Amino acid sequence: MGVYTYTVSVTTGDIIFANTSGFVYITLIGTNSQSDKTRLDNWGPDFTRGSTRQYKIHCKERLGDLLLIRLEKTKTFLGDDWFCLKLDCDEEKSYFPCYRWVTGNESLELREGTAKKPNEDKLDILKEHRQKMLDIRRSLFSWTTYEEGIPKCVDIQDPWKLSPEIRFSFTKSIEFAFKGTTALVKLKLLELQDYYDSWTSMEHIEKFFYVNKTDKSEYVHRKWEEDDFFGYQYLNGTNPVMIKKCKQIPSNFPVTNSMVSGFLEKSSSLQKEMEKGNIFLVDYQLLDDIPANTINGRKQYIAAPLCLLYKDTQNKLKPIAIQLKQTADPENPIFLPNDKEEDWLLAKIFVRSADFNLFELVTHLLQTHLLAEVFCIATLRHLSSVHPLYKLLIPHMRYTLQINIMARNNLLNKGGLFDKALSTGGIGMYKVLQKAQDSMTYSSLCLPDDIKARGVEDIPCYYYRDDGLKLWAVINRFVQSLLKYYYPNDSDVLEDTELQGWINDIFCEGFLQREESGIPNSFSTVNELNKFLTMVIFTCSVQHNAVNSGQFDFCAWMPNASPTMQCPPPTKKGETTMEDILQSIANVSSTVNILAAIWLLSSPFCDFIKLGDYPLKRFTEEYPQKMIAQFQSDLKKIDDEIVHRNEGQEFGYTYMRPSLIENSVAI
Repeated sequence: MGVYTYTVSVTTGDIIFANTSGFVYITLIGTNSQSDKTRLDNWGPDFTRGSTRQYKIHCKERLGDLLLIRLEKTKTFLGDDWFCLKLDCDEEKSYFPCYRWVTGNESLELREGTAKKPNEDKLDILKEHRQKMLDIRRSLFSWTTYEEGIPKCVDIQDPWKLSPEIRFSFTKSIEFAFKGTTALVKLKLLELQDYYDSWTSMEHIEKFFYVNKTDKSEYVHRKWEEDDFFGYQYLNGTNPVMIKKCKQIPSNFPVTNSMVSGFLEKSSSLQKEMEKGNIFLVDYQLLDDIPANTINGRKQYIAAPLCLLYKDTQNKLKPIAIQLKQTADPENPIFLPNDKEEDWLLAKIFVRSADFNLFELVTHLLQTHLLAEVFCIATLRHLSSVHPLYKLLIPHMRYTLQINIMARNNLLNKGGLFDKALSTGGIGMYKVLQKAQDSMTYSSLCLPDDIKARGVEDIPCYYYRDDGLKLWAVINRFVQSLLKYYYPNDSDVLEDTELQGWINDIFCEGFLQREESGIPNSFSTVNELNKFLTMVIFTCSVQHNAVNSGQFDFCAWMPNASPTMQCPPPTKKGETTMEDILQSIANVSSTVNILAAIWLLSSPFCDFIKLGDYPLKRFTEEYPQKMIAQFQSDLKKIDDEIVHRNEGQEFGYTYMRPSLIENSVAI
């Protein structure tokens, strides 16, 4: 009987601690037979960091087409884990991606890397392997309810109990821990974190602000009181999704022409400007009747403002009327730009504080972090590692579970940062999230639909919209190109049982079976799938970066984004003093705790992976690799366009530059 030899190349990942000194054994499994269990052992070190080693596997017969490779690692006295990147079989020209840690005395089976939908697996051995891997994942990643009325989350409370390939890398863990513990020290705020007095003056705040300012945070500090910068932030600040065209003044916001005509174009009127499309509204109704937090025994206050804005002949967006509560009342005055300077400033501060709370809880936490976690859990539970959509989506879910577990343990928990610093902390936080969940729609998560629904297609200098629509289109084309290859017909979508389970899980566990949300619970066509996948990737990368990365720039100067208000909204005009403003804005402790958090969350990390980069080669076929290259080229073009546009601008909009967008919700 002859001997048939296979040459297998084994690659160890090029990351810290990837190597192992343990024994590794291999078994090749083919359509006809399988090899004997063979130890991988060459002269010298075998599995060093970043290395590729070749091994000869001798078999008594030809195995047929290689289907699986079984790896078994023994635990050494050091207990070292091994990060296996991939295996290649030269004779079969087959590629077996691994991209995971092999821990302890572990055995795992790897499939050949060609992407396959469930109905494309014809052999029982592959069907059984596929189901076995999904069963293991479902046991590891189950759903739980963190709070009623908001998306469910992963049933893991300790990030170290996540499987190693889901957790932070060693370098990110060390860097994150270091930055987290040194944030207050670096910002020279350590001694102030438990100092609950109010600030004594704006100069008092400046003393600490200047320790670690950026060019952009300094610009915000200079401009924050100016009306046109107040308006600019609705277009390109941390919460650029609130503003909408106003076609009719709300009945609970009785602004009259006589109140605002002096701020409009000469000889024009409020009605005429609405008809021209120059009047815009921001409504914080979601914050109405939310119970306010108590911080260090002192009751806090939340406004639920309405703010009317006007786009003037210079294309500047300026506030022209502010009402701080939802119900029209003589003790709920409408503040105007020609009121006493301190009255107008305090009204704007209340609006900015409301915006900060709504932004952190809804635009940032709910609509990026919590949704990204929903998409991640559903992907892990329903899409096998050889599924083409798993290969597409999983890079956009890197570190998401860990960062969200840490947020629940440190920000949302009782006594956490939100309780310490936000007016919506405590039970108010969950009321806001529940109300936002009840009103969240599929169309609001799809940028082109959202822009149209808010009527802001034509407002100038709206860089969030301009850059976002370009990126949406590029992501959509990329997804479409892959779907064309893997789902040539609508019937391919209908017959994909893993895909249908995936979207149903998202509908049930993430959107709580709310049909009025518009979220589908199944897919019938390729076009439906294309749009939804575009939304998922956009949310997990572009949208998160747009609302996260500018936090320190816009919020480091606390009066521009006070996390809480210590006094109730004023009920009369003409009485506000600068002392009233200082007593109203967040105290020293709330300020410094938020400042440390936003500094950490806005900081770049060393293992950042930008949008469109896929360092792990999950797709093995030539066509998807070409599409990835085209996607990267399209992103580079957009990046260059943004750089060119920002030239000469003192405050260039950079939060949607592809080269600065992380591929996933990783911070």
